[in-house]
Amino acid sequence: MFVDVAKIYTKAGDGGRGNAAMRREKYVPEGGPWGGDGGRGGDVIFRVDPGLNTLLDFKYQRHFKAERGEHGLGKGQYGKGGKDLVVKVPPGTLVKDAETGEVLFDLTEPGQPVVVCKGGRGGRGNIHFATSVQKAPKIYEEGEPGEERWVVLELKLIADVGLVGYPNAGKSTFLAATTAAKPKIANYPFTTLIPNLGVVEVGDGRGFVLADIPGLIEGAHTGIGLGHEFLRHVERCKVLIHMVDGSGGDEGRDPVTDFDAINQELELHNPKLAARPQLVAFNKIDLPAAADHLVRFKQVVEDERGYQVFPISGATRDGLEPLLQAAMQAIERFQPEEVPVVEETERVYRAEDPRAFEIQRDHRGIWNVYGRDIERLVAMTPWQNEEAVVRFQRIFRRSGIENTLRKAGARGGDTVEIRGVQFEMEEGIEE
Repeated sequence: MFVDVAKIYTKAGDGGRGNAAMRREKYVPEGGPWGGDGGRGGDVIFRVDPGLNTLLDFKYQRHFKAERGEHGLGKGQYGKGGKDLVVKVPPGTLVKDAETGEVLFDLTEPGQPVVVCKGGRGGRGNIHFATSVQKAPKIYEEGEPGEERWVVLELKLIADVGLVGYPNAGKSTFLAATTAAKPKIANYPFTTLIPNLGVVEVGDGRGFVLADIPGLIEGAHTGIGLGHEFLRHVERCKVLIHMVDGSGGDEGRDPVTDFDAINQELELHNPKLAARPQLVAFNKIDLPAAADHLVRFKQVVEDERGYQVFPISGATRDGLEPLLQAAMQAIERFQPEEVPVVEETERVYRAEDPRAFEIQRDHRGIWNVYGRDIERLVAMTPWQNEEAVVRFQRIFRRSGIENTLRKAGARGGDTVEIRGVQFEMEEGIEE
């Protein structure tokens, strides 16, 4: 089964909890804190596997979680880091954020790795909190939660040449005649429902990958006839072979009209496809009706519009060799699109201040605080540990959040919520 779209959940490992051990050894009075740090959580990594050509595996497994870090131990021993989770994806996979639709990664190169979710850092043990005043702290930190997100995977097959055209134009027959692929072939539209790949050998050790794209119809760019699913796979092809049913089919269609309709769909889906090198295969030339249409078709498409037309027959294999050689030459001449260089002054990126925060009051009257540093502090504070809670209160005041809350109207007794943890505002001096 061919699957080219999947939505999956990824979760990096949480960091391990820090330890609050005390050193207790014979002849070592007042040994002090001796708790080690927790281990770091594992990352979720996507890696390109050239042996894959479908997202079928993600149809049956949709949740991917990396290993969490081990908790810290006594004697200052650190916990072991969690193992990274490596998820294999086929070449040509786009990774998008499921919530925003933003393209996060475009994975095309074999072995290419990307970190989709980073593991959380391990919590610190009490060995880090000793001071000249507090020589035996019992404070420790919980591990930092690992990143998590839903992502959408879209597969765009990577092929040198893409076969496009109306349903039943003979694309699958052409693929079977020129490669070792064995696509389904029958005399009815939409016989091919999934893209098929084959390797064409043209001699001298040269060859290219040919993709049979399921038939397109008018309105494909809007999704009619599964158009979006089919057109996606055309975008990475260097050269297009436009297959036209020269006989007009059983419906007696006009080959020129069919040719124009498909080209319009390509342009409406992605204007860049209209400029892609395109060879026109006038198929079924062995049928009398195709021979009748050939003169007018070449006059309009070749003489007036400048496309190179190749009369062929996929069934009898007549005229295939000149078309394949022309396709090979077009591939060798193909120049990848140059990415425009933007002046550095126009591309200024500023990292978000981790100390920044936002305050909102919801319909319940609860004050919600959002911010990277404060949310991480809440997540890593062990609330059953009295010393850790005192430490949180101290940092909370110094961060300026408490003052900002009071200026926004918060008063003693109001509820404040940060990352699901609620607590009451204390009475202020001015109150």
